[in-house]
Amino acid sequence: MNSKRKVEVFSAGCGVCDETIELVERIACQSCEVEILDMQQEDVAKRAKEYGINSVPSVVIDGKIASCCTNQGIDEDSLRADGLGAPLS
Repeated sequence: MNSKRKVEVFSAGCGVCDETIELVERIACQSCEVEILDMQQEDVAKRAKEYGINSVPSVVIDGKIASCCTNQGIDEDSLRADGLGAPLS
C-alpha cells in the first residue's frame, strides 16, 4: 500500500498555472506528495499526453485527472472531492 497520495500539477508557467500550484500546495496534507511538472519539457508533455491532458493547468491525483480538470476548470471543492488534502487511511 502506498503511504502517499501522488499529486501531479502540469504547468506552463502562466499566471493561472501559478494560482493552481498555490491552491494545490495550500490544501495538500502530509499524505500528499506534490510534484510540479513543466509542460515545456518533452518528457512531461509526453506524460501529459498519456493521461489525456488537453490543457493546462491540470492536476492528476493518484494517476487520474482531477474531475475539475476535465470540464469547467480547477476549483478547491473538486480537488478535495478527488482526495487532495485528505490523509490516506
